[in-house]
Amino acid sequence: MRDKDEEYTDFANVEDQRRFLTAEEYPEGTYGSPGGETDPVENKDTPWEPGQQFISHFAYEDRNLHQDRPRKSPGAHLPHDEKYEDREDPFKDAPNTSRRS
Repeated sequence: MRDKDEEYTDFANVEDQRRFLTAEEYPEGTYGSPGGETDPVENKDTPWEPGQQFISHFAYEDRNLHQDRPRKSPGAHLPHDEKYEDREDPFKDAPNTSRRS
């Protein structure tokens, strides 16, 4: 039976959806729509939460799998990692709590 004091955490993919934001396909509206021609494009209309960031579509989907691996293509740039962190621990904010008693 589960411990009543156990803290609930969401699945890792749900936590990632909250933390990493994707760009809208057509942020100014549907193709050819007359509205919004002079309005600035806004990336986000809700307040930023701690740890939220945009995902680059030109980076590795799972940076942890490519940690410490050299890029082999000529002229390849470094993976888009966190600027001030050497490592990214997977799922450190969503611990595995699926223990069986």
